[in-house]
Amino acid sequence: MSQKQKTTIEKVNKGLARRYRAEKRFKFMGLSAIVLSLTFLGILFASITYNGYTAFEQSWVQLHVFFDPELFDAKNLLRADYDGLVKKSLRETFPDVKGRSQKRKLYGLVSSGAAYQLQDMVVADSGIIGTSQKVWVPASDDIDMLMKGHIDRTTPESDRLVKDVQLGWIDQLIKEDRLQMRFNRSFFTAGDSREPELAGIRGATTGSFYMLLITLLLSFPIGVAAAVYLEEFAKKNRWTDLIEVNINNLAAVPSIVFGLLGLAVFLNFFGLPRSSPLVGGLVMTLMTLPTIIIASRIALQSVPPSIREAALGVGASKMQTVIHHVLPLAFPGMLTGTIIGMARALGESAPLLMIGMVAFIVDIPGGVTDPATALPVQIYLWADSPERAFMERTSAAIMVLLAFLILMNGTAVLLRNRFERRW
Repeated sequence: MSQKQKTTIEKVNKGLARRYRAEKRFKFMGLSAIVLSLTFLGILFASITYNGYTAFEQSWVQLHVFFDPELFDAKNLLRADYDGLVKKSLRETFPDVKGRSQKRKLYGLVSSGAAYQLQDMVVADSGIIGTSQKVWVPASDDIDMLMKGHIDRTTPESDRLVKDVQLGWIDQLIKEDRLQMRFNRSFFTAGDSREPELAGIRGATTGSFYMLLITLLLSFPIGVAAAVYLEEFAKKNRWTDLIEVNINNLAAVPSIVFGLLGLAVFLNFFGLPRSSPLVGGLVMTLMTLPTIIIASRIALQSVPPSIREAALGVGASKMQTVIHHVLPLAFPGMLTGTIIGMARALGESAPLLMIGMVAFIVDIPGGVTDPATALPVQIYLWADSPERAFMERTSAAIMVLLAFLILMNGTAVLLRNRFERRW
């Protein structure tokens, strides 16, 4: 081997070694980026879970309530002094409490919703009037935070929301097994409330359900029809090119712009009811249509031309070819794109703020025209509240929203893997 050949081989080997080192560095950087992103994602999920898991439990206080017949009017059971019954029960439990200040602290052990709970009991069964009942009522948010360890007993009394005298009452209730932690069903069954211990996500979840139902009923057929026309029937010219460019641009438009459009068109021009799932669904339909159209067109393009040619060759019309042969094969991809679009609509809040779904809604919506809010907006409202208990419920609501989003995206992946055909 000549000296020139040896020199050439050495240069090649050095170059290969340099390329291999560069490749290893690139792989290391890519792997590091993935590990770093997963680490931050894990920290985010851990933080949300740590702050929110306690919201799925609630502190309850057992009261011995005597439903005094003298306080009730048989013609109108709703007008009785149920708050007075709660206070009387607390005074009988702690008869040594004297003075207005101490009584105020004593009454602060239970939630203001306890009176409404007694009211519901009497309305449901008036036979309990004149009897004594053991009733479990929700504790106040401060007591609940103390029971969950969010308020430190060792903190000086002046810096603590729960005072020393209240700690004594709490210890007595715990000793008598009249203060317990239970699963917080009301978080899933109640609507919003000014009191954190009474607040729940049912109203927001119902509003999100109605909104997504309107979005699905409108966006799926319109999006699929538009994709089929553009891909199978429309002639390729400058107009269809312009439409395609606009659809792609609309998919990248900030979501709040669709909220402004909904405010101008659906509320101000058409006069539809403000803060309703109907308007929210219409706005989300506009926002998800580009995503569904693009996904549906890609699904149609994935169907081999031989399918169309074979159908046309045996005498099928263009419409029959599309309906009976092309659409069934493209449907899984269309459905996947639709679910992803619905998941995006479920997590949006900015457009809903523009159409008034940020209002404080206590009642559970009974239809698409009733005032309502949505789960992301409910999270926004609770995050803006100063009470520590609302921060807990904010994290819990985020956990529920993330669970829905993961479920919807997982369903999309499952359907794609189950029904997708590879040609």
